[in-house]
Amino acid sequence: GIIEGLTEFLPISSTGHLIVFGDLMNFQSNGKVFEIAIQLGAVLAVVFEYRQRFTHIIKGLGKERTANRFVLNLFIAFIPAAFVGLLFSKQIKLHLFNPITVATMLV
Repeated sequence: GIIEGLTEFLPISSTGHLIVFGDLMNFQSNGKVFEIAIQLGAVLAVVFEYRQRFTHIIKGLGKERTANRFVLNLFIAFIPAAFVGLLFSKQIKLHLFNPITVATMLV
């Protein structure tokens, strides 16, 4: 939790630091519940910070061109990322979420 709190709003990877420090401390969580729980706080903080923008977009759907365009762009960006993520999830986890790769990329 401390690592997540210290790194979330800095221009560094909080998830990467969780992976590296978890490995250094030999921390084994049961499933992903711990990581999801501590990152949920960060996600909720971002949602809270941008609540006015989110509300404006939601209220403007179907009425405002900018809100519609934002949602369309979000959808267009999401589809290829979701497709690749679903197709290669095992390889991504194996090669990109190990502590050596993460530490190298953090450097």
